[in-house]
Formats: sequence, structure tokens, C-alpha cells
Amino acid sequence: MKSDNKSKRFLFLAIWLLIIAIIIVGIVAFWPPGAKHETIKETMQDGVLHEHNRISLFGLEVNPALISAYIVTAVLLIAAALIRIFAIPKFKLIPGKFQSIIEKLVEFFSDMANNNSHHKPKFIGAYIFGAGVYIFFSTIFELFGIQAVTTDGASISLPAPISDINAAIALGVLSYAIILGAGIRFGGLRGALGVLKDFSLPISMSFRLFGALLSGLLVTELVYYYVGLSFVLPVIVAVLFTLLHALIQTYVLATLVSIFYGEAVEPKPKKVKVKKKEVI
Repeated sequence: MKSDNKSKRFLFLAIWLLIIAIIIVGIVAFWPPGAKHETIKETMQDGVLHEHNRISLFGLEVNPALISAYIVTAVLLIAAALIRIFAIPKFKLIPGKFQSIIEKLVEFFSDMANNNSHHKPKFIGAYIFGAGVYIFFSTIFELFGIQAVTTDGASISLPAPISDINAAIALGVLSYAIILGAGIRFGGLRGALGVLKDFSLPISMSFRLFGALLSGLLVTELVYYYVGLSFVLPVIVAVLFTLLHALIQTYVLATLVSIFYGEAVEPKPKKVKVKKKEVI
């Protein structure tokens, strides 16, 4: 009986794979190539600069990534308020599934702050939690495929907020400002000078974040552009690249910020003055 069931399952799977293969071959072979409004160079260039596909916001032409950023921010703030009002007061000593997820997430960033910043870890733990959640959901936002209409009347899918260089720079500069503020608060002028010597930190954080997301965006655009590659494969490429970048960039930025914050707030050893012996 078991062998019969296995053979039936194998036959059923083989039939479905054959049908899918026939459909894909038929589409690639007989589907008429659509008229492309842009060359591959223009498509990929617009994926970086966003010069053409702009959206009207209260009469102003803005980058589509700005609309994406507003949506992600609003969703996260509403979700945080709902969790705080309705979920957290009902947390129990023996956690349920949702409570376990929230506690594990908070514990992950809290442990990272405690390990990398032994002094004053509470504030930086809260910050890297907020920044990490924003980066993760901003990255996977493009998977939802929310549509918008450009000023030219074309329909586009809203991109990830951090695929815009301005968003990446803003996040990098904000992180650096927090580290600099901590250096001034706990180390005074000496602490500020210690942070200012790493002047390339906001640049490296910004371009690391932007470059990683941009690479996934350009690869996906390239795959979607060609008809021969635009079936099944883009789904795999988009999901893998997006999830991988979301996890990696969240972890990298949270780790870097907590490490540099820890260095900024760490008490500096006081120099002990050695009295010179009088020569008789």
C-alpha cells in the first residue's frame, strides 16, 4: 500500500511539473515580445536615480521611495501602538506564540547592546531595535508590489525606501549623530574628538546599506527586463535577494552602531600623575 501511495504521489508531481514546463515553454516560444518603453540602461539607471518615474504628492513631484518610506513608517507606528495597547498588557508568565516572538526579538537586540556596549546599553538597545525593524520591513516592502501611478500616467511598483540613496544617508547620519551625542554626553570634549576621528563612519554605513539593496534591485530589474527570464525566475531571485539583504543589513548596521556607541560611552582611564623625585 505504501509503495502504491508513493508511486501515485510521484506520478501526480511529475504530471504537474510537466504541465508547468509546457506552459513556460509555450509562453517563451509564442508570447509576442512587448514594446519596451525604456532600454535596459535607462531602466537600471532609473532604478538608481529615480529621475523619470516620479509620483505627485500634494502637487509636488517626489521620489516613489519617499511614499514607500511614509507607508512603512505609518504601518510600524500603528503596529507598535496596537501591540502596546492591546497585546503587552495581556502578556503572561508562560508566553504564547506571539509573546515569544516579541520577546525573542527584543532579547536579540538587547543582548547585542549589552555585549557591544557594556556601559549605558539601554538607549542604544532601543535604537538598534527601532532601526533594525525599520531596515528589515523597508527592505521586504518591495515584495508586496504596491502599485502607484506616476506623473506620466504609468503604473509602477513602489520600491524599497532604502533603495533611495537619500534614505540610506539619512539613516547613516542619524546613527552617527547618536554615537557623537553619546561621546559628548559621557566623554565631554575628549569623547567627541574620539568619535569625530571616525569621520568616514556615516559614509561607510550609508553606502554599505544602499549598495547592498541596490545590487538586489538591479539584478531583479535585469531579470524582469528580458522576456526569456521573466517567468518564475524573478520570483525566486526577488525573494531570495530581498530576504537575504533584509537580514544581513539589519544585523550589520545594528552591530556597527552598538560597537561604536560602546566605544563612545566607555569611561576613559584617567592618567595617573607620577610625582618626580627630588634630586638632593
